Amino acid sequence: MASTQALTDTGFLVTEVKTMQESSMELLWGSSHISGGNAAYVEELYEVYLQDPNDVPEEWRTYFEKLPQVNGSGHQDVPHSAVREHFAKIAKVRTKPLSVQNDLGVSEHERKQVRVIQLIGAFRQRGHQRADLDPLKLHIRPPVPDLDLHYHKLSGADFDTLFQTGSLFIGKDRVTLREIVDTLEQTYSASIGAEFMHIVATEERQWIQQRLESVRSKPVYGDDVKRHLLERLTAAEGLGKVLASKYPGVKRFGLEGGESLIPMMDSMIQRIGSYEAKEIVISMAHRGRLNVLVNVLGKNPAELFAEFEGRAEYHGSADVKYHQGFSSTVETPGGEVHLALAFNPSHLEIGAPVVEGSVRARQDRRKDSEGKKVVPIILHGDAAFAGQGVVMETFQMSQTRAYKTGGTIHVVINNQVGFTTSEREDARSTEYCTDVAKMVQAPIFHVNGDDPEAVLLVSQMAVDYRQQFNKDVVIDLICYRRRGHNEADEPFGTQPLMYQKIKVQRTTRDLYADKLIAEGVVNKADDDELIESYRSALESGEHVAKSLVHEPNEKLFVDWSPYLGHDWDCSCDTSIDLKKMQELAAKTNEVPEGFPIQRQVAKIYEDRHKMTAGATPINWGYAETLAYASLLDAGYPVRLTGQDVGRGTFSHRHAVLHNQSDGSVHVPLQNMAEEQPVFTIHDSLLSEEAVLAFEYGYSTTLPNVLVVWEAQFGDFANGAQVVIDQFIASGEHKWQRLCGLTMLLPHGYEGQGPEHSSARLERYLQLCAEHNMQVCVPTTPAQVFHMLRRQALRPLRKPLIVMSPKSLLRHKEAISTLEELADNQFHNVLGETDDLDPEKITRVVLCSGKVYYDLRERRRDREMSHVAIIRLEQLYPFPETELQEALAAYNGIAEVVWCQEEPMNQGAWYASQHHMRRVINRHNPVLYLDYAGRDASASPAAGYMALHVAQQQQVIASALGFSDGE
Repeated sequence: MASTQALTDTGFLVTEVKTMQESSMELLWGSSHISGGNAAYVEELYEVYLQDPNDVPEEWRTYFEKLPQVNGSGHQDVPHSAVREHFAKIAKVRTKPLSVQNDLGVSEHERKQVRVIQLIGAFRQRGHQRADLDPLKLHIRPPVPDLDLHYHKLSGADFDTLFQTGSLFIGKDRVTLREIVDTLEQTYSASIGAEFMHIVATEERQWIQQRLESVRSKPVYGDDVKRHLLERLTAAEGLGKVLASKYPGVKRFGLEGGESLIPMMDSMIQRIGSYEAKEIVISMAHRGRLNVLVNVLGKNPAELFAEFEGRAEYHGSADVKYHQGFSSTVETPGGEVHLALAFNPSHLEIGAPVVEGSVRARQDRRKDSEGKKVVPIILHGDAAFAGQGVVMETFQMSQTRAYKTGGTIHVVINNQVGFTTSEREDARSTEYCTDVAKMVQAPIFHVNGDDPEAVLLVSQMAVDYRQQFNKDVVIDLICYRRRGHNEADEPFGTQPLMYQKIKVQRTTRDLYADKLIAEGVVNKADDDELIESYRSALESGEHVAKSLVHEPNEKLFVDWSPYLGHDWDCSCDTSIDLKKMQELAAKTNEVPEGFPIQRQVAKIYEDRHKMTAGATPINWGYAETLAYASLLDAGYPVRLTGQDVGRGTFSHRHAVLHNQSDGSVHVPLQNMAEEQPVFTIHDSLLSEEAVLAFEYGYSTTLPNVLVVWEAQFGDFANGAQVVIDQFIASGEHKWQRLCGLTMLLPHGYEGQGPEHSSARLERYLQLCAEHNMQVCVPTTPAQVFHMLRRQALRPLRKPLIVMSPKSLLRHKEAISTLEELADNQFHNVLGETDDLDPEKITRVVLCSGKVYYDLRERRRDREMSHVAIIRLEQLYPFPETELQEALAAYNGIAEVVWCQEEPMNQGAWYASQHHMRRVINRHNPVLYLDYAGRDASASPAAGYMALHVAQQQQVIASALGFSDGE
């Protein structure tokens, strides 16, 4: 059915069939036209009709509509055999004899005309499978029957016969089959293999088809363009040679074998600029990074040499050269364009969603809703592109409301090997490494890296497609690794045949230079001068990137200066005028007149009105919503995403109201005032890794926005651990990237089993050092109110990890007053709140989170007035001073115990006990810190409710100092 599908896509069959004579159509009515030599022709027409009835003439459509449906299924893609069987059944009841072959008037030429159209469709569909894509010519591709003349019942004998071709030849009615085949081979099976027939949108398919066919995939470029291509290839190769000679054996993940990337990037940047874009954000892994830094972004070679020689200045721990980011500004036909190459870890593809988040932030700052002003370019490795799931997640985000960026240009630097893994046998199960991109119907341009002019064409097309349709597009730059995985690696041990070929393979630059010399575009002296001038510039430390702007327009940048140089405990007033707060609360509770909402949601909003009036205590959802409202009123945009954040996984937020009549939505926080800052709230796709990486990228780009990601359950963040480890925890120290991202991680032992109890608090605390992030466990609505306000109002930008509650969202004692929201602040430590006599306190229980309410309830039940409970609301940076102040009132302490719900090897115990012991020792050197909690366990929590309850009772009893049996 592939060729028939191609027929339907082109639409050419209609034109040809309409040439049939009316007399022939009349003969068909009432005839047994499905027999004899004409049967195949009618079957083909019927297959086209099944795909799209509008693609056959009206007379045929009317006839086919009267026929019984195939399997009762109507117009659908059915096997050719099913169509044939269908007509055979009809033939049995059509007994009127007639020599259709003679009377119909359909000639052999007309049948061949249809077959020629099928051949054209086959090349558009599958021509890429016969394209000359491998510079090494090692991979012998299997034959493609659809592309063979004999498959379509054509032969060399038909080469001089004239046929119609539709849009394949503009301005020509008929051309020979020889010319048709030559044109198809050149367009679809030369140095470019285009995959685009999987795209559903007809306009997009026809756009690509026209762009390729109009120039036969080989446009005529002027001599200036060719010389520029050669110069850029010379730069790409020249840097590699200089670094190899100066620093032999040092890892640099050079670009040798893939030098066409440099003219490709140069071309795309200039073309994007011609559309008057203002920023381009680039993500890439290590291969070729140094080359892109120097030859595209304009990093001074002298700085790179200093890094190799250990003379460069660095801050924090820094990172290796081939992970470093950079930014610069270049001049383009449309004006200055700011380039930003993102930092990245070695986790290859994880940089992609980070860049997407940064791009979205820049677009939001520019109010660029269509994504025309800021463009992402993501460079991938072939093995990683096929192998890592975050690639799929990033593609899946591309057209969603919360994460779309107007399309991304993806470039796969296809080495044809993954480290030492054989690409086609072990690295993937798909034909191409790029097949995952078909899930979003992205066009894919495979291109031979040794044909720079073909690379230039697909670069231009990729930019134009992205700007035209605001969708992702993929370039598969098929090349090779000349030196193995890195310069210290010996590739012959694992890929002997490939590297025997590479050893004698001439470079892309030399091949292209020979071509231009043969064409008379340059001579040998010109070529030698290019090589020498680049090397000279490099050795003298000159900038070698073209179009570099040395004094860029500063309006292109975000000003981070207000957020730099602040101490950890910099002051911040999070109080708010009570009357003002009530006014904001009233606006957050407004439901438009005539907007019916669900009954339980209406009850929540009725309760919030009572809270605003001071008639009932404030709960968690109210305080959190009001924190966002107060920040919006103060001029701070808020962005909140995650799975089910509109309602909240535990039905506490309901920030998005759904009309029960028509399904429309209303977001009160978006309708508080005219000209208010943007409040963004979106339920995310079911992804943690890509979504959290996106939000990290967003928060590192717009420091004035409160960016919040909420996990559906706290332990779901396990799926994003690489983002936490390599960006959130260490990004500032490695790359000096400030980040104010807030992570809300529902956490608490409620008997819901091991997968829905623990947010893995211990992991975050283990990653804490050098004041890199905050870890908080708030236990009251007022605390969450002030914590969120502090995160935005304080000029310090550090990630905030919040162990947020589940059962506390509606706990009868987890409440606050309006006054606590208005006149208070976030407390790192909450001391004893019950009316206990400090002189009688002999035992102090330290704890965090929900367990506090269990402890207090049991203490009250047993009237244990000698036990004080102190809550650590912030575990890192550890609040030693505040804890010491809380302990100061108790001079008669004999016992201090840390109580946690988590097993001993989890939770805060191991990461925080030394902090607690230091404070306790200051209070009284003879005191010992004891532990009360679950025994060490491989699993985070019990899976049976009865076991959970028994464990919890034992934890509480141990903390309060009595036997559970008492």
